[in-house]
Amino acid sequence: GLGATAALSMLRANPEPEFTPRARRVVQITLPGGLSHLDSFDHKPELVKHHGTPLPSNEKPDIFFGKVGLLRKHDFEFRKRGQSGLEVSELFPHLASIADELTVIRSMITNSANHTPACFFENTGFEFNGYPSLGSWVSYGLGNESDSFPTYVVLPDKSGRPSGGADNWSSAFLPAEFQGVEFRHGDRPVRDLFAEDEATRKSDGGVREFLRKINARHGERVGQDALLEARIRSYELAARMQLSVPEVSAIEREPNSVTEPYGLHEETTREFARRCILARRLLERGVRFVQLYAGSLIHWDAHDDVVKNHTPKARAIDKPVAALVRDLKQRGMLDDTLVLFTTEFGRTPFSQADKGKVGPGRDHNRYGFSVWMAGAGLKPGHAHGRTDDIGWKVVENPVTWHDFHATVLHLLG
Repeated sequence: GLGATAALSMLRANPEPEFTPRARRVVQITLPGGLSHLDSFDHKPELVKHHGTPLPSNEKPDIFFGKVGLLRKHDFEFRKRGQSGLEVSELFPHLASIADELTVIRSMITNSANHTPACFFENTGFEFNGYPSLGSWVSYGLGNESDSFPTYVVLPDKSGRPSGGADNWSSAFLPAEFQGVEFRHGDRPVRDLFAEDEATRKSDGGVREFLRKINARHGERVGQDALLEARIRSYELAARMQLSVPEVSAIEREPNSVTEPYGLHEETTREFARRCILARRLLERGVRFVQLYAGSLIHWDAHDDVVKNHTPKARAIDKPVAALVRDLKQRGMLDDTLVLFTTEFGRTPFSQADKGKVGPGRDHNRYGFSVWMAGAGLKPGHAHGRTDDIGWKVVENPVTWHDFHATVLHLLG
């Protein structure tokens, strides 16, 4: 609950890193369901050449539905973008326009082709729940830069949580104050932060003062108690959040010159634009780690039809995410903010169809897929690693989720 969100955060505020870090904060955009790398960030001309031919292997791949149809070409055209020439498809035209800011990892691999364990791998590095998330480790290791917000905030999709639910941002065996705190949609983004009735709200201050006094009296009797101090601080943070949360959530205070590039006033992009702006506002106010979910459960899961699945979903997030990167750069924040754009696995180069047929959908691919990073002094306009000629398996510089998490933590010091 909220009472645990800051229990020891002030005690751990601003511990010294072991070396000068490149990043101070992280924003992660997470695409549940499995974005097709073959239709977004990993151009494979050989797929066009071999469209409609069998997979050049007799192996039985570890996929979800087990149907291995014929190879399918990409459904969205690729072009070299910007000064770097980084190839990005027309699925994400706005992200393509900031290609020179992106560091694309085209050689991700994971250990599961099933959504829930793959999401756990993505967020914790382990197949099962019960392990701390990346955001929790960042919170635990670096502490808080704000006394008015939790260290780790999660902005779930309006439609619900991803596969695996809140275990994806759990602190597990770390103290509970390092778990992600959900900021939901609506007038009350944080659960149980405000009392339901006016009389109770008016008495909140008196209750907090009473608790402070009896906790202090208890401390005088039994001596210093870290857990007691943590409890007192959690109440204090909750009180401060009653002011800070409504303020940071007041997106309407942003000028049109800021909100229009995000697409806040367009029906297609409004919802995700709002969360991207909120993420930036949270980062500005000292939150260490903000995670946005672009969909719930299996949102990007294009088994039936990649074009029909990916097109509307990409339109909803493409403009807001590109604007977020630009906005961070214009404010001088991109140099020490790490932007992550991740998905739990990719899609297969062969269609999910009966043997000898080409279908419009693709199954899960754990053997090779793409994510990207930006900011924090990374090499921009660069692609790391490589999959084979049809985008099936990684053949150069494989990157596991453990490698990915280690890189993030290293950049943070």
